[in-house]
Amino acid sequence: MDLISPAAAPGFGFADIYAIGLLAAGIALLVGVVALSREGDRAFSSAIVYLLMGALFSIGLQALGVGLIDPLQDTELIERAAEFAVIVALFSAGIRLDRPLSRAGWRSTIRLIGIVMPLTIAGVALFGHLAMGLSWGAAIVLGAVLAPTDPVLAGEVQVGPPGEASEDEPRFALTSEAGLNDGLAFPFVFLGIFVAGSEGGWFGEWLLADVLYAIGVGFAIGALGGWALGAATAWLRQNEWLLAEYDGWLAIAGVLAIYGATEIAGAYGFLAAFAGGLAFRRREREHEYHRPVHEGASIVEKVSELALVLMIGSTITISGLLEPGLAGWALAAILIFAIRPVAVIASFAGAPLRRMERLFVAWFGVRGIGSFYYAAVAIGAGVFSSAEAETIYWTVVVCAGVSIILHGLTATPASRALGLKEGARAEEG
Repeated sequence: MDLISPAAAPGFGFADIYAIGLLAAGIALLVGVVALSREGDRAFSSAIVYLLMGALFSIGLQALGVGLIDPLQDTELIERAAEFAVIVALFSAGIRLDRPLSRAGWRSTIRLIGIVMPLTIAGVALFGHLAMGLSWGAAIVLGAVLAPTDPVLAGEVQVGPPGEASEDEPRFALTSEAGLNDGLAFPFVFLGIFVAGSEGGWFGEWLLADVLYAIGVGFAIGALGGWALGAATAWLRQNEWLLAEYDGWLAIAGVLAIYGATEIAGAYGFLAAFAGGLAFRRREREHEYHRPVHEGASIVEKVSELALVLMIGSTITISGLLEPGLAGWALAAILIFAIRPVAVIASFAGAPLRRMERLFVAWFGVRGIGSFYYAAVAIGAGVFSSAEAETIYWTVVVCAGVSIILHGLTATPASRALGLKEGARAEEG
């Protein structure tokens, strides 16, 4: 009798927690599919729906007495789940970009990465230290965690799929920024960890290993891997070793191989994933397999987004939301309404963008899944006190949650007001 599951036990009985979980998962997937299907013509993003469902799940789990995921104890779970979602999104972003690799063509990206991201990190770190009472190490980590534009949740304001991508400057700027800064935030995260956990003598190691080596090797492996994947795919298709209906799986196979090889080499897999997508796209650009490969990556990206936002939402508690204090909540507003806009507007002085286009780029610095990955990495390093670790995590929850709601509600109206073509997810639908 011990081998019989509770749901199949003889006599009257109620289903166990596992069965309730299956019911909840089915409802969540159904609602998620409907939300994705309608977000193109509604003034909301699917992530808002996921976040609200996650919050409801949190209430339900607490009512049933089921233990929630502990963000301080289960950092590896959050890290790995977010990691997978981000690398697929980065590869997908790389595939979408057709613009030639030139300094002139990527001028907006250079400004966003070279000026806006460091200014954002500095602004958040300064606020975290002075207003929130964080140590300089924790404050730098918080700045690095919250600086990147998220490649997963920013899909509504990015370019469309290969061959049909609308590479108007605002969308291109946000897509390329999201592709690069989720990897280039790594050195700053490690900088904060070094400041917090080392007494001295670390700067040379950080500069050589975490900046020069990890960035350079990450780009190199990603570019070579993406180009090789494109060449192998073309050869397999030409020799009928690969059926067209399986093209969509190539993105997952390719990005996992590229990311794994880069991490083995001790470099930044996030940069490699984006570089791999760029190189893959530039190998026989007009070949018909690019579209289904992107569609395969897009589907996995959307499912990962649903799972991650639901999981994060289900960890939300009242006590957790109170953890950052008034200053932490104020940071969300200051980051979205002041730090990011001021940094973008200042860095784009003299750029050939209309005023409304600059404001569009300034506003849509979406925070999300990547921030949770970095927060989990930093907390897992074990150099911060439990109080600072909690403050970092819950401040990320607050800032990402506010970003999901505000940017999700304004993405479609703002795009239409600016006269931009429908974004990546609307075009895919």
